[in-house]
Amino acid sequence: MQALLAWFARNARDLPWRRTRDPYAIWISEIMLQQTQVKTVIAYWQRWMAALPDVQTFAQADSARIHKLWEGLGYYSRVRNAHAAARIIVEEHGGKFPTTFDEVLALPGVGRYTAGAICSIACNLPTPILDGNVIRVVSRVFGVAGDPRAKETNGRLWELAGELVLTAEKIQSGERNCGRLNEALMELGALVCAPVEPRCGLCPLHRQCFARRKGRVGEFPRPKKVAPPVSRRYVAFLAKKNGRFLVRQRPAGAVNAHLWEFPNEEISPSEKRPRTAVKDFVLTNSKPVLRVRHSITRYRILVEAFPAELPATAGSRKAPGVWRTPAQLDRLAFTSAHRKILAAAVQSMPRLGRKINRPE
Repeated sequence: MQALLAWFARNARDLPWRRTRDPYAIWISEIMLQQTQVKTVIAYWQRWMAALPDVQTFAQADSARIHKLWEGLGYYSRVRNAHAAARIIVEEHGGKFPTTFDEVLALPGVGRYTAGAICSIACNLPTPILDGNVIRVVSRVFGVAGDPRAKETNGRLWELAGELVLTAEKIQSGERNCGRLNEALMELGALVCAPVEPRCGLCPLHRQCFARRKGRVGEFPRPKKVAPPVSRRYVAFLAKKNGRFLVRQRPAGAVNAHLWEFPNEEISPSEKRPRTAVKDFVLTNSKPVLRVRHSITRYRILVEAFPAELPATAGSRKAPGVWRTPAQLDRLAFTSAHRKILAAAVQSMPRLGRKINRPE
């Protein structure tokens, strides 16, 4: 493992959370890095740490503020779980981030991998980690066949990761070898031991690697079955009145809970064009202001935003949302797709109030 640590010392990326051993800062980085690429997280982490530099300020922040700071990162249950964990740390640990594996693991939104990463990197404890990158490295080096998500195979991988970090603990030279060993395994998987076309000639573990010696690198770990993509399509309604747009907040418990969006409705992906009158709205133009395509897991989503108005028959019925100015909307946390729609809507504001070319 000394060769791996030496490789890491020479090749590690200069990431801002690697310049600190503050467990709070490392925790925030690990939560953000779940399901999100490093290059995206950097700016978010720096902005977060400037706004909420410690667990006390995080715990005291309101829901609107933490969602705004997280806006665009997706998987918003992460930040809500982290918020709950921050309050537990303040209430039950006196505002000091816990430093034992069991206490960290007990926090909302923290699993075995995240607890291991925090405890090893911040506290130099010999706690193993196992994320996608580490699974790939360990599977190839030790020739662990089988589905890495299956109980027996996964248990074997955790066992090997534990042996590796214990080996690092026994190395006398240098400092904080446990955390560095775990970071090195992640970095090796990210930079060298790639899923496709790994750079085996640059790997510090190439002599020990079972998969390389046997010419079977592509077989480890066993590829997971990919579910076929599912198309979904939504119509978003851009209703404007007196310089204000109609928006709504997603309810607790829903996907993207607490975030803001324009009222919208799902329609069939095969429908050629939306109907003139849809639910609570009447479209005032047959052409969308914007089309936004994005993916969430296996779903391929198209959102089309149309100028609209409330029907005359609505009378005194309460509008399906609240009216807000562009300046007020800019302070709210929107889903990524609806943030793009907002920008397009504000840009086209002079045109949205006119009824033109109403579709038949």
